[in-house]
Amino acid sequence: MKSAKTSIIAGIALMAAGVLLLLDLLGILDSAALVWPLIFAAAGAAFLTLFFRSRGNWWAAIPGSVFLGLAAVVLITQLWPGPAAYWAGAFLFLFMGAGFGAVYVREPSNWWALIPCGVMLTLSLVVALPPAWEGMPVAAVMFLGLAATFAALSLVPVRPEHRPGQAAAIPGHPGEAEPARMKWPLIPAAVLAVMGLIFALQATVLLTASEFFVPVLLVLAGAALLVYAYRHRTGGHRKVHGI
Repeated sequence: MKSAKTSIIAGIALMAAGVLLLLDLLGILDSAALVWPLIFAAAGAAFLTLFFRSRGNWWAAIPGSVFLGLAAVVLITQLWPGPAAYWAGAFLFLFMGAGFGAVYVREPSNWWALIPCGVMLTLSLVVALPPAWEGMPVAAVMFLGLAATFAALSLVPVRPEHRPGQAAAIPGHPGEAEPARMKWPLIPAAVLAVMGLIFALQATVLLTASEFFVPVLLVLAGAALLVYAYRHRTGGHRKVHGI
């Protein structure tokens, strides 16, 4: 069975090499430009084969996605030079993000893989932005993307880890600990979201004079506190007099 699979893979590889050589001889395609993409793609396919072969080979999705991303970048920059080469790097981060996402899908206990997955997807979006979008828009997309990553992480159910000295729970048994959602990712998500919104506001035309943002915010916050104190005092005064 293994010899048959090896023969099939070798046969496809030889046929592909022959087709590339014919296209090169006919002047239709420069086969030299496809050498490195094919090498990277073959390496990526080898790692993905390990990934799909066994559940314990979840790690193989990471190098496999990297090699496939490199193959995509080299192929785009060589076959379509010019404007397309500018955002070709986005494919590398896109493939890497997909690789880390596959790690989590294969083994949900590897919830940590969602963090680099979100970071890679955010970087792919940043790289794909138009060249005119520089400065504040790029920072806004970066921080909002990271905020969305941690916000999504807080929605993932995680089973508590087994500690030494505790009896191991049997899966499906009533004593098994139920999966719970993590709350700590909400803290970096909130901080990153606030910073992203600030950069987004500074990037808009509505806030050209960004130096007025902090004073106006302080005035509004002070007014809100005064209104709250007045309503609280009035409500308490009425309760004392039984009104």
